[in-house]
Amino acid sequence: MSGAPQRSGGEEAGNPDPLLVACALRIEQAALRSAAPGAARAPAGSYSLLRTGMGPRAAERAVARALDRPGMDRAAVLATGFCAGLVPGMHPGDLVVAEETRDRQGAVTCTGTALLAEALARAAPGRTVHTGALTGSDHVVRGQERAQLRATGAIAVDMESAATLWTATRAGPSPGGGRPVAAVRVIVDAPEHELVRIGTVRGGISAFRVLRAVLPAFYEWHRSLLLPRR
Repeated sequence: MSGAPQRSGGEEAGNPDPLLVACALRIEQAALRSAAPGAARAPAGSYSLLRTGMGPRAAERAVARALDRPGMDRAAVLATGFCAGLVPGMHPGDLVVAEETRDRQGAVTCTGTALLAEALARAAPGRTVHTGALTGSDHVVRGQERAQLRATGAIAVDMESAATLWTATRAGPSPGGGRPVAAVRVIVDAPEHELVRIGTVRGGISAFRVLRAVLPAFYEWHRSLLLPRR
């Protein structure tokens, strides 16, 4: 079951801008946990890892609770985990950085997409980084439905990112804006590489290894947000 966010390294009491990293599945949480001890220096503030549980409703509830905790009113929120690629030629282990997330509730513009993509390319050399729209779904997308979502302009789909970012931008004292948000997903299957069960085929293993490697890029993105604006 999902629970309260678990704090990791780099905590500093009173920092106004912590980082909340949200994922849905135990296997995603395991990848991020295993990366944390040996990863690059944690953010200049608190870093929390939240497992929301699977699906948009679970994500909404868990993120709303996490951001209602003391000190989280200005937290940056980054949704991560696995996704399905929609564009022919994508491969398991490729990375997706959302320029925006979208679902039936609406679209959310992400913060610092270009910087995050560059940081991910450094953290996972040799992996392709795609940027574009990340769409949400309340079910696993397969077959022809992928092509239908691709026709809307989306490049990848998952079940929690859009709900996570929508909830994040509407939580806190200034709903509708001001909170930095981002979504990074690792492709676990794609049109030519459909996955039956995560972790039992090469694509799932490849995606797990990439997710383990990219935590430093999340830290770098977060540190950039804390720098004084000129």
